[in-house]
Amino acid sequence: MKITDWAIIFVLIAGPLIWISGWNTEQAKEANRLQIEYTAALRTAAQDSGAALNLNELQAKETGYGSDKFMRADKAEALKALLNTLALNFGIADDPLALRTFMLYIPAVVVVDYDGYSIYALVETAGEDGTPLVEHRWRPKKPYVYMDGEGNSLSFTFDSRITAIDGITGSETTGLREELAAGLHIPLLQDEAVFDRVRRSVIVRSIEDDLAGTINRHNTLARRLGVNYTFTLPLIPQEEWNNTIDDTGVLVFLQGIPVGNRYYNNYALGGGRLVKGRPVYGGTDPSTGIKYTFGGNCVWTGEAEEVFASAKDAAAAGYFEKSCLQTTP
Repeated sequence: MKITDWAIIFVLIAGPLIWISGWNTEQAKEANRLQIEYTAALRTAAQDSGAALNLNELQAKETGYGSDKFMRADKAEALKALLNTLALNFGIADDPLALRTFMLYIPAVVVVDYDGYSIYALVETAGEDGTPLVEHRWRPKKPYVYMDGEGNSLSFTFDSRITAIDGITGSETTGLREELAAGLHIPLLQDEAVFDRVRRSVIVRSIEDDLAGTINRHNTLARRLGVNYTFTLPLIPQEEWNNTIDDTGVLVFLQGIPVGNRYYNNYALGGGRLVKGRPVYGGTDPSTGIKYTFGGNCVWTGEAEEVFASAKDAAAAGYFEKSCLQTTP
């Protein structure tokens, strides 16, 4: 055979393989691009949703709880903010039908509250004429409940406040663990470290078990509506759970959207606590012309020219941190 014949054979064999390899590479690039884009949209939506949890909160009315972890979560506002941000980022803000279809790829939205959690998910109900109706709804809020071997029941919160029901007498008591430990003969209340470990475990397990059932039901209902993807509960690292159960927030799942030759499957957490930080002021030293930041009780002879939310923001604007040699009382 001539060399040209061998070249033709090589092209005929290797050509399709090279084309397939190039196509797979392009698909992988597109999938990676969409993964980043969707994750950014999901995290932004979760953060907006978490921030909206406290829109209608009046702190003056909540002081009776005596806990800085308690806040009145507004789940309706949180859901509204979540869907609005998702719709804007996915380009379906002006298309109600597309948004309703998009919702089939959200198997669950969880508002993790101080003394319990609420799940927004697909449920099957009956319409006014009695026909089956599948739609998203909030399910009733559930407490973080634990029952020991002696029949005592405890409802946990984000801190040491509990509601205890005696397994023998049926009497109900609410208060802090350290205050109730002496008067109630419940072994779990006697050791702070064990109590905290069990409390955290119960909160996580309660949410995980309920989510597993919710996502299984979503599979059944979504399949009826034409979605063939199998939804699953992602593995959430313990560090993420620690962040989730330390303060009120929103946990949202987005799955089954095609990305290249794969499917998107992720979740995001948005915190709802308002954290008031100290402002950082920026000014120019008149003697040197150098820009410095100052704040708190630092004595500053110049005039504040700018205000920043953090030292990082000030540094990005060209300001240097000045040592605080003098402070005001």
